[in-house]
Amino acid sequence: MRPHSQRLWPLILLVACNRPEPPAPDVVARVGDQEVRYSEFEEYVARTAGDSDGVLASDVLSQLFDQFLDEKVLVRMAGDRGLLRSAGRGPRNAIDALLRKDGEEEPAEEEIARYYERRRQDFVRPERVRLRQILTDDRATAEKALQRLAAGDDFIEVARQLSRDPSAQTGGYQGELSREDLPPAFADVIFSLKPGEASRIVPADYGFHIFQVIDRPPAGVVPLEDAREEIVERLRQERADRHLAELVREGRTQYNVEVHGRNLPFNYKGSYL
Repeated sequence: MRPHSQRLWPLILLVACNRPEPPAPDVVARVGDQEVRYSEFEEYVARTAGDSDGVLASDVLSQLFDQFLDEKVLVRMAGDRGLLRSAGRGPRNAIDALLRKDGEEEPAEEEIARYYERRRQDFVRPERVRLRQILTDDRATAEKALQRLAAGDDFIEVARQLSRDPSAQTGGYQGELSREDLPPAFADVIFSLKPGEASRIVPADYGFHIFQVIDRPPAGVVPLEDAREEIVERLRQERADRHLAELVREGRTQYNVEVHGRNLPFNYKGSYL
């Protein structure tokens, strides 16, 4: 048996020599040939999640760890493409430079029109009111304002003279508001008014209101031309999100990212497994 055992020793030694060394206890991942240490992740959590009361759950930490590694991958990719120097300091700048590298074309008019037709429900606006108000500190002043309005005085002038609201100099103008923009107690009063009509005195914890509805734009769909700027911004964001996801997928494959789950002080359940 001894000669056979002696023949096995060289093979055992060869296998032992070729076995990769385990990572250092503080190394939690590898991106290509770069080791990633847990202290770097702690800095990322502090920067991203801020001060947190209590301990974050494992699923939350797993999600943050995936985002952290995605950032590492993208910064590595930006560096390999020679973009770090032009991007300046910070991972966010490097990622922005990576997204801008191929240039971004503005959405075509046909694409904007298709989006508008597909998402028309997003541009439905409820009935609104264009509103003025008088706000006073005491009921006596509110009663005086109401008497002047009943006598035919102009709401704008009464607001300028008696209202303590910051809008007094503009005649109490509050803008265009939907029912959802108003406290329920105010909405019921305001939406019962006809255009040009002033309300009764409406008390509140901080004073006394009198409202006037200027007019009531009906519910309807915002025209394409008025919605165009919002649609362009949405399309830009969607395009950037898709491009970012493609870059992450490419980087994960290119750099053969490894996670050393045993060195993490939480139960990692992320997408890098």
